[in-house]
Amino acid sequence: MKQTPSHSSSLILVAAGMGTRLGAGIPKALVQVAGKTLVEHAIDRILQVKRITEIIVVTPAGDHRMAEALAAFGSMLRTVPGGSSRADSVRRGLEAVNPGASAILVHDAARAFAPAELYDRVLDALDQGQAKAVIPALPVTDTISVVEPGGAAGAEFIDHTPPRSTLRAVQTPQGFNAAVLRQAHAQLDHCTEAELEKVTDDASIVSAQGEKVQVVAGAQQALKVTHPEDLETANQLATDQNSSANTARETMILPRIGNGIDVHAVSQDPARPMWLAGLHFPDDVGLSGHSDGDAVAHAACDALFSAAGIGDLGTHFGVDRPEFSGASGVSLLAEAARLVREAGFEIGNVAVQFVGRRPRFSARREEASQVLSDAIGAPVSVIATTSDGLGYEGEGTGITAYATALVFPRQR
Repeated sequence: MKQTPSHSSSLILVAAGMGTRLGAGIPKALVQVAGKTLVEHAIDRILQVKRITEIIVVTPAGDHRMAEALAAFGSMLRTVPGGSSRADSVRRGLEAVNPGASAILVHDAARAFAPAELYDRVLDALDQGQAKAVIPALPVTDTISVVEPGGAAGAEFIDHTPPRSTLRAVQTPQGFNAAVLRQAHAQLDHCTEAELEKVTDDASIVSAQGEKVQVVAGAQQALKVTHPEDLETANQLATDQNSSANTARETMILPRIGNGIDVHAVSQDPARPMWLAGLHFPDDVGLSGHSDGDAVAHAACDALFSAAGIGDLGTHFGVDRPEFSGASGVSLLAEAARLVREAGFEIGNVAVQFVGRRPRFSARREEASQVLSDAIGAPVSVIATTSDGLGYEGEGTGITAYATALVFPRQR
């Protein structure tokens, strides 16, 4: 059932950390980037989100410098002193939140450059009512392994490696139904300070109470400033965003282009059906692969993922995802388009060329382009060529497909 839209949404901005790993010698949120403190950068972006009607900034306890730095914002925000742990700081922020708030967002000032669109994405998902807790996250592209407890001489050994398709790098702002978040934090009353220190985000507290937590697409800009080298990236973000405010880029929609390539061998199974560019070619032996081997559709998927910066084919449809075994290329391409739009982009077009001796394609070129265009809801053009008998394509033992996709950020 759809929830009441979160018109009265409060935000708790956690800015109480000392940033020991950053080594700045002052509270992390007071570190300056491009002439402004991190906490000011964060608030500048929060104020762009019209549905957030209240901002509570949790500041370092006993340190008045942040409250003084934020005085210029006036009644747009309030400050409260934090606690000895992040969980304790959030709870103190909760005590200051308007009791009438229907939704509460919790955000880390260390992720100062999270764009306004990310807050809106979290609030939109809360409004849809599929879950009472929503978090943004990015796909994990590195292989992540769980290690055994340290052995002799501090040696570490891999315990197991979970499939990366099941892993997400969690960000903030995290959004919650107000009553659910309050109830979850109330359950921490019995925890010791040591136990509270282990609580790294609010979604884990809510999840521990049996609530489903929905994941939406995160944003690369929402990086967390933790180490000194992160400040270089933050400076670049601030510089880029400040420059765009003073140039014509502010009113332009800048497209993003991605490339994809996919190679499949002709199957050794003579009964394997040939699917290519979303079409069945009954007179040809099909291509090997985890799914249906449609190299054209797969290259188009990779090009879309590349343009949007959300991983690749293996990230989303890899061999560690048994549900995609034998899946049609058209269904994978439609899902890729959905993921790209979920990440905040619209699709301009996709162009694909494949190289191979078979199947005979020219008579069905328009049909293939239409099938793939229907799958993504945007123009797709497919062309084919041969390799003059050279290489595996020329020998007829495999096919290579090359794709280019153009996407652009969705304007709200």
